[in-house]
Amino acid sequence: MISWRKHYKQTLIAIGLLLSTSASFYGQDGDPKNGEKLFKANCTACHALDKQVIGPPLKGVVERVKTEGGVGRDWLHKWITDNKALRASGDKYANEIFEKYNKVEMQQFPNLSEKDIDDILAFTTNPPAPEEKKPEAAPATDASAAPADKTTTNIVIISLLAIAALLVWILIKLRQLVKLGQSEDLAGLNESRVRSFSEIYQKYHYIGKGALVILAILATYGIWNWLMWIGVYKGYKPEQPIYFSHKIHAGEQKIDCQLCHSSAKYGKVSEIPSMNVCMNCHRTISEYNANHYMEPGKDKAFYDGEIQKIYAATGWNPEKQQYTGKTQPVEWTRIHNMPDFVYFNHSQHVVAGEQAIINSFNKKNPNNKIDVVCKACHGKIDTMNVVQMANDFTMGWCIECHRTTEVDMNNGYNKEYFKNLHDKLKKQYPKDGGKITVDAIGGLECGKCHY
Repeated sequence: MISWRKHYKQTLIAIGLLLSTSASFYGQDGDPKNGEKLFKANCTACHALDKQVIGPPLKGVVERVKTEGGVGRDWLHKWITDNKALRASGDKYANEIFEKYNKVEMQQFPNLSEKDIDDILAFTTNPPAPEEKKPEAAPATDASAAPADKTTTNIVIISLLAIAALLVWILIKLRQLVKLGQSEDLAGLNESRVRSFSEIYQKYHYIGKGALVILAILATYGIWNWLMWIGVYKGYKPEQPIYFSHKIHAGEQKIDCQLCHSSAKYGKVSEIPSMNVCMNCHRTISEYNANHYMEPGKDKAFYDGEIQKIYAATGWNPEKQQYTGKTQPVEWTRIHNMPDFVYFNHSQHVVAGEQAIINSFNKKNPNNKIDVVCKACHGKIDTMNVVQMANDFTMGWCIECHRTTEVDMNNGYNKEYFKNLHDKLKKQYPKDGGKITVDAIGGLECGKCHY
């Protein structure tokens, strides 16, 4: 009896150890919720749960490595911490994985503790169910909308009847006037009025001619003003072949302008970024997950479809994670386009004039301050879903900016270079403290902007 109890206890202990080992192996001893946070912070650049990105999908990875390579939890710890060292040790399965996924070396994570890795494995084995979104308020059904529609229809019908009645009344009055005009007394009165008007015109014809001259001048001014605004397209915002929201990228995601428009700072022209620049991020971002912000009238399917257009343009196969070589040019619609006879250099404004332009703009617009020099000309583009021309970009607009923007004299180079000019302006404009604006250093010279 004692022997049986002893063996019974040993059996229970063995079963407990086995279950514990099994649970540990499958990552169940970790915290899936914490693992989800760690997964998003460390893994999503190259992995997704349910599809291949740069690396393989990680859902059920613990079971998969056991089936494919006969390895377990300890192997995954070594692989995640330092996969390079694991491959260098000659581990067969580690080198097979490396070859299978195009020899793309996985980042090493020595900063993750064993508990962190267990939490991540628990998440990939048993990810928490996504929180159910609260259903949006359903649009009014036909039954609920019917009273409103009926009321609107009644108002329209009553309005049309009122207009019809007014027209009938006007027709009756016109007929009465016609009959009255046929009487002899009214005919004589009309004849005398015509004769009187003729006499008045003969007497005051100089005033009439003067009025005609004034009208001609006003018409000429109107035509001239209309001609001067030809080519000014403030507010112009065309639809592009691939939808790109600056509000999402520059606003929500805080992506720096110069990450995409890299030549704006050191080049004359701020070029349209190539599609390969988009792929720097969208190689791993194949779907839209920022569900907290969607432009009205657009849903996740719309944004995902636009990402697929990027893949089609660059010839990227997201399933095989490789380029096919079949590209499709994107015909972007240009928004800002300087005339050929105008010279404009972005680097002069973005580098040399950056702080001066920001200070000048904020001084003139205390309630609408900017933090990036680009916004002075292009508007608060980080709030635009569709880019539009924010300013006139006329010659007068540029000249006004040059007349009011002070040169940054805190800059060591400017302070030394314009020293003599500064002293001269202090004497010439003592009330203004000898402020140096861009026009004072040649900003209004024709040759500065025109060839």
